[in-house]
Amino acid sequence: MEQYAGIDVSLEFSSVCVVDAAGKIIREARVVSEPSSLIAWFAALGMVVARIGLEAGPLSQWLYAEMKAAGLAVELLETRHVRDAFKAMPVKTDRKDARGIAQLMRLGWFRPVHCKSLPAPHDSPHFQRGPKVSAKTGSSASMAANRSINGSSRSSGMVEINS
Repeated sequence: MEQYAGIDVSLEFSSVCVVDAAGKIIREARVVSEPSSLIAWFAALGMVVARIGLEAGPLSQWLYAEMKAAGLAVELLETRHVRDAFKAMPVKTDRKDARGIAQLMRLGWFRPVHCKSLPAPHDSPHFQRGPKVSAKTGSSASMAANRSINGSSRSSGMVEINS
């Protein structure tokens, strides 16, 4: 019988849930949100998991790359799709999210997303352009502040500040 897993990733700990083909929960745990810990947890599980689902997020890229390299059948799920699937849940917790992700993996009701390689964001022109845009935005904010001060100082008879 095949097993499916869902991982709800948080900063310190991830909630993991493994279900069988019928949807029965086999095992649940909180595991440190590091690839080595998650890989060790799945190795100690003693069974092959057909699919492991991770909701896309800030830590997911790192976890996905390491788990995939370790030979685990991991899928990165589109955040909006997962959120829409969970709208009917009355109480939202990490544990219930992991259960829901495991069920999505079991049923095949997920939309995988492409995971960029780890160095990709730093090579991106958007990443390189970011500081320039920030500096430009900062200087325009500075000019706006100067204009505001100039406007206030004019009404009180003070001298204008030139930038």
